[in-house]
Amino acid sequence: MKEISKNWKEDIEANEEERYAEYVKKFQAIQRVNSSKFGTGRTLHRKQLLGIKAQLEVLSDLPEYAKQGLFSKSGTYETWIRLSSGSMKIQSDTTGDIRGFALKVHGVSGPNALNSGKTSFQDFLLINLEAFSSPKSDEFVGIVVAAANGGGALLKYLFKTYGFFGAIARIKKAGESFNKPFSGFATERFYSAAPIAFGAYAGRIRLLPPKEQKVEKSASKNWGDDMKSRIHQESLIYELQAQFFTDEKTTPIENASVNWPESEAPYITIARLTIPKQDLDSAEGQALQKQIEDTIFDPWEALMDHRPLGDVMRARKHVYFASQKGRGAV
Repeated sequence: MKEISKNWKEDIEANEEERYAEYVKKFQAIQRVNSSKFGTGRTLHRKQLLGIKAQLEVLSDLPEYAKQGLFSKSGTYETWIRLSSGSMKIQSDTTGDIRGFALKVHGVSGPNALNSGKTSFQDFLLINLEAFSSPKSDEFVGIVVAAANGGGALLKYLFKTYGFFGAIARIKKAGESFNKPFSGFATERFYSAAPIAFGAYAGRIRLLPPKEQKVEKSASKNWGDDMKSRIHQESLIYELQAQFFTDEKTTPIENASVNWPESEAPYITIARLTIPKQDLDSAEGQALQKQIEDTIFDPWEALMDHRPLGDVMRARKHVYFASQKGRGAV
């Protein structure tokens, strides 16, 4: 185990804003095409599987380095959850995909991550992968744009860009991400995958599922229905945890493909997420689905103390905002 450090930094390149502006154009084109096919929606994580109301309880007696921003004092906050599939398209739940578990914490107060005023929300966007498949945003965007044009276009792009062996390696890594076994939102762990600030510190977030929940073999037919039936019967309690930056080699800020090792940077529990028993088929539950689908979930909808860090996160600021404009959410 290494010592937690404040000596992290971001390496911001001179041409980033121009590069991100090009990403926006490419993602806008993808969003327009898919919205014409599937109806108005997000560029990525288009398919909402379920919207849920919950409470996040920040724990007391946290170590000083964890007492930052939202976690600076104990308290309970209303929270909305959006469960989703990561694809640009609407597809069957049985198709391999990255799954998203997004939290919108209500009732916070402080300067926002965009340095443009105050915010009353803190969002955490979590996926069922410990790290991103690409170290930097340029590689991720290139693969997404090529994939939007079909499997053949993706293969051509990979072999042209990375050569034979490089393409094979990336195909293998992408396959491991999209075809990673998934048992359900009540039984899997979810991760921020990239770092955020914790005041003067930096860290990553993960969510641990309730220990008592068992895997249902039929869940993959409809992930939302599986979760809906569970919380119709009982409340579910998750643990929100954080691990913290130690040094650039072990816990890099700019390389989003590196999984920070728990042996060197252990997680600690900082909050409990309680999903109370609720009927999402009721009129109130149905209205909640639409509210959550229409709202913004964005890693930059955050306190300045928890601003997203690294190239992948800086790129997300631009493409998420463009996606919100493209579906009329802003």
